[in-house]
Amino acid sequence: MSTESIIRARRALRLASGTALCLGASFGLGLPIPFVAPVLAVLLLATLNRPLPFKATLVLALAALLTTGSGLLLIPLLRYYPLSGVLLIGLSLFLVFRFGLRGGNALIVTFLVIGLTMISSAGVADFGLAAMVIGALVKGLLLAVLAVACSHWLFPEPADAPPAPSAPAMPSEETGRVALRATLIVLPTFLLALIDPASYLPIILKAVGLGQQSSTASTHSAGRELVGSTLLGGLLAILFWCALSLFVHLWMFFLWTLLFGLVLARKLYRLSPTRLSPGFWLNSLITMIILLGQSVQDSVAGKDVYTAFAIRMGLFLAVTLYACLMVNVLEQRRSLPVTPMAL
Repeated sequence: MSTESIIRARRALRLASGTALCLGASFGLGLPIPFVAPVLAVLLLATLNRPLPFKATLVLALAALLTTGSGLLLIPLLRYYPLSGVLLIGLSLFLVFRFGLRGGNALIVTFLVIGLTMISSAGVADFGLAAMVIGALVKGLLLAVLAVACSHWLFPEPADAPPAPSAPAMPSEETGRVALRATLIVLPTFLLALIDPASYLPIILKAVGLGQQSSTASTHSAGRELVGSTLLGGLLAILFWCALSLFVHLWMFFLWTLLFGLVLARKLYRLSPTRLSPGFWLNSLITMIILLGQSVQDSVAGKDVYTAFAIRMGLFLAVTLYACLMVNVLEQRRSLPVTPMAL
């Protein structure tokens, strides 16, 4: 086996083990919104090939607290001047996505978008709910960093491993259009969450992922990637639930997550090459975790799991199809010929 294959295999093992460890610990400790921690662990493991130092962990936790807490400042504006509040959030989303496209930190962008959407919509209904979501995000982030450190200890990166390649820079004339596209994908879901934040907060998390995925996917493949990854994530969540139903236990939850994570990580790191991009497999894994985590919470709360899953999956698909529509509409407008104005 070549050195490159060994490095990819270690990264796949690290992604699967870190995600499984974080998910098991999150549900075992009974954290609020327990699926947030493994989602953050997936993002950290997919973007970083080295464990975070202690000082960087504190800085990241503080940044998460401040960025998500910024949504609390928008609650009075949304309550008393809703139109102005929505317009301000739309403008802020555009600026945040443009900042990310120009080389800004992807995690900071994610936390800023969550603060502008999830926290502000939750705070309109109940300030305590918004504070709980912020606490869940910070606790989940700290747990995710700990799980990342453990997975790096189990499967360390070789000292001579090349650094992760940086994402190709987007032309400056394209950033505004792509940032507008991501904003238009997230904003309607935010408006939906204003009606019933407790039910639609996971949908916002999905929309945030779609907005960022649409920013990195090429236009001709965006529809296939967005819809395909959502459908695959839903299918994997169903298979996972059926497997977990054979023997319901936290350790089995951990082991099944490890197995499913390994299958997807092999695709993500090209150990089993496909025509689909790494973003497709990453979004499929995140979608599976969100859907599965919500189903487990529904089961604990005594709700009808299958009806809730069908509704949630339908909403995920609706949001994804809307994202594809925005991609195509803005692309068609860009390709329209410009008619010179007669003098």
